[in-house]
Amino acid sequence: MDRRAFLVVLAAAAAFPALGQQKMRIGVIGSGRIGSTLGGLWAKAGHEVMFSDRDADTAKHAAEGAGPRARSGTVEEAIAFGDAVLIAVPYGALPAIAKQVGGKLKGKVVVDPNNPVPSRDGELGAQAKEKGAAISTAAMLPGARLVRSFNSWGYQTMAREANRPAPRMAMPVAADDAATLKIGAQLVADAGFDPVPVSSLAASRAYDLGSSVSGKILTAEEMRKALQQ
Repeated sequence: MDRRAFLVVLAAAAAFPALGQQKMRIGVIGSGRIGSTLGGLWAKAGHEVMFSDRDADTAKHAAEGAGPRARSGTVEEAIAFGDAVLIAVPYGALPAIAKQVGGKLKGKVVVDPNNPVPSRDGELGAQAKEKGAAISTAAMLPGARLVRSFNSWGYQTMAREANRPAPRMAMPVAADDAATLKIGAQLVADAGFDPVPVSSLAASRAYDLGSSVSGKILTAEEMRKALQQ
């Protein structure tokens, strides 16, 4: 790890004792299995959540399932509502989202759990898989403060393991600056996992779908050791 990367991780790690204290408003774009699971966990933790989806009934159903801190709206409303925005869609849908609302996402913390699958997403998926998913997503959403996390574990695993007794399940999280990484780590912690900071979006390729840690249920110590290999 180079000195700049080390300093990014160190700055975020220093803030970890304060995680969970600040409640946020979170917009969700894509209220399917991943979106509804994470949105529900955040609402349970005390955040306010607005779900959106191309199918308004899907967003409404997700909000109803998440409890009184949740509501539904349009994609544009969810972005305006959120201090942070989760985009949880098939990777091939990202260019359309970028075209529709990319400008509104500039300056926003955007959580990216989306995985390129070439058999489903075609050439876009193949290129993103080769380049690294987070770097590819960041190129589509210039100006967004991208957080890469929640991407290598299925919704059923995350729903089952969230908020388990210590030691909690580890969840790696990456961003390109310390302030964004701190917010990403808070969101990971509030969803019920132990955040393991990774120095940059480029470095997040170490836990892309299909990596050596993908799908594994590890403690934070085990995850840190695995990512150093």
